Amino acid sequence: MTGGVVSSLGKGIAASSIGLLLKKRGLKVANLKCDPYLNVDPGTMNPFQHGEVFVTDDGSETDLDLGHYERFIDQSLGKDHNVTTGQIYNTVITRERRGDYLGATVQVIPHITEEIKNRIKKLEKAEDKPDLTIVEIGGTVGDIESLPFLEAIRQMGQDEGPANAMFIHVTLVPYIRTAGEFKTKPTQHSVRELQSIGIQPNMLLCRSAKPLSEPLRQKISLFCSVPTKAVISAEDASTIYAVPLAFHSQRADDIICEHFGLDAPAPDLDEWETMVEKITNPSRRIKIGICGKYVNLKDAYKSIIEAFTHAGVYSDAEVNLVWVSSEDIKQSGAEKFLHDLDGLLIPGGFGERGVEGKIEAIRYVREKNVPFLGICLGMQCAVIEYARNVCNLKEAHSYEFYRELKHPVIHLMADQEGVTELGGTMRLGAYPCLLDKNSVAFEAYQTAEIYERHRHRYELNNAYRTMLQENGLVLSGLSPDERLVEIVEISDHRWFVGVQFHPELKSRPTRPHPLFRDFVKASVEYNRHKADRTLNEPASSTDYTRSKG
Repeated sequence: MTGGVVSSLGKGIAASSIGLLLKKRGLKVANLKCDPYLNVDPGTMNPFQHGEVFVTDDGSETDLDLGHYERFIDQSLGKDHNVTTGQIYNTVITRERRGDYLGATVQVIPHITEEIKNRIKKLEKAEDKPDLTIVEIGGTVGDIESLPFLEAIRQMGQDEGPANAMFIHVTLVPYIRTAGEFKTKPTQHSVRELQSIGIQPNMLLCRSAKPLSEPLRQKISLFCSVPTKAVISAEDASTIYAVPLAFHSQRADDIICEHFGLDAPAPDLDEWETMVEKITNPSRRIKIGICGKYVNLKDAYKSIIEAFTHAGVYSDAEVNLVWVSSEDIKQSGAEKFLHDLDGLLIPGGFGERGVEGKIEAIRYVREKNVPFLGICLGMQCAVIEYARNVCNLKEAHSYEFYRELKHPVIHLMADQEGVTELGGTMRLGAYPCLLDKNSVAFEAYQTAEIYERHRHRYELNNAYRTMLQENGLVLSGLSPDERLVEIVEISDHRWFVGVQFHPELKSRPTRPHPLFRDFVKASVEYNRHKADRTLNEPASSTDYTRSKG
C-alpha cells in the first residue's frame, strides 16, 4: 500500500478496511506500517508533529495507524508490526560495528533494503502465520526518505512473483469547484512516478470528494495501465467505518482474492453494517468535554475519539466532543466552558503546562456531580484535586512538575529512579490489575482481573493512600502485589473514575471498552436527568412570554 500526490489521504484507513474485508472472508491477516522517519519510534516525538503514540500489549510505542489496524481487524499487534527507518539503520549499523559484514562496504542497496524485506517477511514466521500481510509504506511517492522502502517492495514484487505480491496505490483525484470537474493529472503523475522506479500498481484507491463516474474511472484506467474494475472510488465518507463497505460494494476484496487465487467465502458484514447505521443515525446526542493541552490537534487523541464513537454506538447516541483548552479554564474558570456538558474526560499528557486548568475542571465536575473519566495524567490530576479540596492538603501536587513539595501525592515509580534516557523507558504495555468487587470498575468489566496498557513514569504516592481513603476516595484497582494504585473512584458520585492506564487503546467498533461504554451510558443518563429537570421546572413569566412570542 503506497500513497501519492499528498499526505493524509487515509492509507491507514484503507489498509485497515482491506484487512477487515479479508478477515471477514475467513483469511488470516497481518498489518505492517513502514515509517520513513529516522526516529527509532514515535515515543519521544511531539504530538503536534506525529499525533498519538499508540502503545501495544508488548510495550511498543508505535504509529497511530496501528490503532486503526487493531480496531478494524480486531486483533492485538506488537513491535513487529511497525518499522521505522531509524530501526532499520540502527540494526544495520549495529551489525557493521559487530563485524557481521566482514569488512564489506555497507550500502542502501543491498543492506538497507534487505533488512526492510527481512522485517516484512518476519511476520510470515510468526506462530499464527497470516495468509496475507498488508504493508503500508508511510509518506508519498517521490519523498527521498521513502525510496529505500519503495525499492525494497519493488524487489519483493520481483522476488515473490506477480501471483504472490500486489501493489495498491492510494492517490488523489481533486475536484476543481470553479471548473466543475475532477482532474486526473495528479493521479497520472503519481502512478508515473511509481512506474519510474519499477512498480506497476494493480489497484488504485482514488480519494475524492464525490464518487467517480464510470467514464472517469475508464480514463484513469487507460492512462495508468490499471483495469477499470481495479480503479476504486474512495470518496469522503460520513464515518471511517463506512469505508470497508464502500470498498466491498466495488468488489475490491474480490479483486484481491482473484489476484492471489484465493477461494474465500463472501464476508459477513451484517454486524459492521448495523454499527455504521447506528453511527450515522443515532437516537440522541450528548456533549462530552475533552480538557487537555493538545486540543488544536485532534490526532493527539485519535484513540480516545474512536473509543467515544464505539461507546456511542452501544448507547445509540452521538457523542459530540467539546474541545476545551485547560489554559482557558485556568484563565477564565470552569463554569464558562463546562456548564452545559454531559460528561468530562481528562486525557493523558506530559508536562506542567495546563495542569492547574485540568485540576480546576475536575473540581467543577466533582462538585456538580457530572460524569468524569480521567486517564493517566487525568487520574493523577483527580488525585491532586481530591487531596487539595477534600483532604485539605492545599500544597498537594505531582513530583513530575515540582521537586520541592510538601505533599507529593503523585510520585516517581520506584523502578524509574535513575532513568535518564527518554525513549522506550517508561512503564509500557499491558499489565494486570485486580479490581474491588464493590466498585464501578468491577461493574463495568464484570471480572476481578484485567489487563490494560500503560505509558507513564509516575504513580499515586503510597504514603497518602490511607488519608485519601479515609476521606472517601476509593482505590478500586491495584496491581497484583498491591504496590501500585491503578484505579480511583468516588463512590457517592454519579460516575467518577480515574485510571492510570489507557483504556482507549483497547476499544473496538463492535466491542466498546467497558469504561468508555459505561462513562457514555452515565453521560446519557445525566443528559436525560437534566432534560427532565428542565421540563419539571415551572416556567418564569419571561420564559412564557418568549414562547408566546
